[in-house]
Amino acid sequence: MMADEIKIDTHLAEDERYRLLVSQVKYLLTRDDRLISNLSNLTAAIKDTFEKISWVGFYLFDGKNLYLGPFQGKVACTSIEIGKGVCGTSAGKRETIVVPDVNKFPGHIFCDGDSKSEIVIPLIKNESLLGVLDLDSHEYNSFGETDKKYLEEICKFLCEEIFPENLNKEI
Repeated sequence: MMADEIKIDTHLAEDERYRLLVSQVKYLLTRDDRLISNLSNLTAAIKDTFEKISWVGFYLFDGKNLYLGPFQGKVACTSIEIGKGVCGTSAGKRETIVVPDVNKFPGHIFCDGDSKSEIVIPLIKNESLLGVLDLDSHEYNSFGETDKKYLEEICKFLCEEIFPENLNKEI
């Protein structure tokens, strides 16, 4: 049960904020809670930790498409085909994609017209695609190697320790 708050000083350097976020997430998220609750609290924790983030959320894989899961931010697209947009491309390639300028990404899906940059991390467990974690910013070049490193660490923890073996039975 995640009753504790995640407390991270937003004046700290980005690297230090990520280190604190990762350590607190690993302590606070638990397989005993429902997946949707863990993902919801994680999106809130990420958004509260970094001012640059305008939208953060999960798209979960149903065996055919990505569908909107827990998120923080403006209303979003509810379904994304594999291979379409940044989320679908990340899911299809099963690799993290950092987009400094979404206007230059072929086929970018504009759920939020104010979005300028994005990072998407695929969620993979036992070689199976579970979904993606998607972060947007209203500023260009908001995401880089530091974000990639720590967000991949968080996603690895989620996939290994929090996600159930069968995603569709859990949700």
